[in-house]
Amino acid sequence: MKNKTIVLAFSGGLDTSFCLYQLAQDGHQVHTVFVNAGGVSPEEVANIEQRANELGAHQHHSINAQQAIWEEFVKPLIYSKAKMRGEYPLLCSDRYVIVKLCLQLCDELNTPYFAHGCTAMGNDQFRFDQTVHSLGDYQVIAPIRELQSEVDGNIRDYELAALNKAGFEMSSQHQKYSINENMLGVTISGSEIDQFQAPTDDSLCWVKNKDQWPDKPLQLQLGFTAGVATHLNGSPINGPDLLQQLNHQLAAYGIGRHIYTGDVSIGLKGRIVFECPGIDGLMQAHKALEDLVNSKLQNQFRAQMAERWAELVYQGFFYEPHKTDLEAYLASSQSHVTGTVTLATSGGSLLATAVESPYIIQSPESVYAQSCDWSPAEALGFIKLTGQNATLVNQIRRAS
Repeated sequence: MKNKTIVLAFSGGLDTSFCLYQLAQDGHQVHTVFVNAGGVSPEEVANIEQRANELGAHQHHSINAQQAIWEEFVKPLIYSKAKMRGEYPLLCSDRYVIVKLCLQLCDELNTPYFAHGCTAMGNDQFRFDQTVHSLGDYQVIAPIRELQSEVDGNIRDYELAALNKAGFEMSSQHQKYSINENMLGVTISGSEIDQFQAPTDDSLCWVKNKDQWPDKPLQLQLGFTAGVATHLNGSPINGPDLLQQLNHQLAAYGIGRHIYTGDVSIGLKGRIVFECPGIDGLMQAHKALEDLVNSKLQNQFRAQMAERWAELVYQGFFYEPHKTDLEAYLASSQSHVTGTVTLATSGGSLLATAVESPYIIQSPESVYAQSCDWSPAEALGFIKLTGQNATLVNQIRRAS
């Protein structure tokens, strides 16, 4: 059936460009939505709108979602310091806010049709589709996924050929890689990355090579209030602007580039290169502060919370009630995470070199490896009672 009103999440990359072209060719009225998740220049935002219009959009919409992403994702991410398999800080999570905002436009246009450019091979299809199912009664249209049942061979080659034949060209970088860029960072896949080979310099986006690092060392001070970064070098700053500045300054020193291999939901091994200098800096500073102001048991439990929260977000359950429950605990655990952390780098590595807070858990009479307010006899008694079970086990087993 033609003449459907369809809301398409549009990034301007190869997949969503092909989706728009194909849906417009099929006779539908396509409302493209570029949800600005940061990391994109005003010039590129304008280019995306121009591309949408040239490819046949009925109307193009641009929505700034950076504050929403900061509130819904970045804050609990930093509270938990969650990373999938201890490596990947879930940079894909702008997808959830993108879908939510697109569905709001569906409601305004009184249409149930929402389209995306996900393939049938990755995790993003589950993230998009499950979010749609969780938030309302809508119908998902996925042209790339449908195309895979009709086309043999490399889907990207087919898309490029179809767009080129119609007179539309993609940039050389987007021809070689699939690139997702937002305020959280950049993810790059395709070409040699997918083949488990060494990424070439063509895949560099933000992070600079060593020969481009500044000569002068960098020092930054991050101020936190109840777990939220609120100051940079002593000046108040909002979250999205802070991330933008950290991304820019730390990337110049080679901070934040990683390679991650994970298990895709449908059973494949997926590999990406990602760059997240700002998130790396925030996580390192926050951990240095939280380690000093929260109790031993709070800090131990943090790892369990992080693993569970990361699993839910990575797998697509962003609007699962269990995730909301976890975030209530995470927010509670931040009540005293207030202070200032100094980050320093000369390039390549980043250190939290100093921490100031009124809530550091310390005793004026007891300093590690220097002084204490207990006696040697009390220390010996502590060792004996704490190790009593292990001592007995070994005594009995040696005698048998």
